[in-house]
Amino acid sequence: MGSSNHKKLSGWQAKYTLDSIRTEKFSHPSEEMFARILNFYGISWQYEPKLFELEWGKNGKVKLAFAPDFYLPEQDLFIELTTLRPQLASFKNKKIRLMTELYPEIRVKLMKRRDIRDLMVKYGLVEEAQSIRGTASQGGMNE
Repeated sequence: MGSSNHKKLSGWQAKYTLDSIRTEKFSHPSEEMFARILNFYGISWQYEPKLFELEWGKNGKVKLAFAPDFYLPEQDLFIELTTLRPQLASFKNKKIRLMTELYPEIRVKLMKRRDIRDLMVKYGLVEEAQSIRGTASQGGMNE
């Protein structure tokens, strides 16, 4: 079920331009901001390039799969961003845990809302960082 012969994903288009960011359909504004930071520093990336199967039903059909948000080919690293409040992030944590168990040779990093915000502030995207701060009910005010 899990592949033990994973090879570095170097055959795909590895570099995105500003024009491709404009045409990319990101799921969340934080993903676009993350892509902008990567572009600014010349870091090659791919958006949701691979789907990993994580759970299968008795009939062999996939029940649960995971497509991390970004792949950084030069670092051979997948990155998943989450802006969900901590209590709701447990589903993504489950996917990361299953992926680590099934595909131990694959490196994956989960960046939580605070990590994303801190990164954006560090690189001068202060106003944009405010947009992912969250509401008081999401725990964003006290994070």
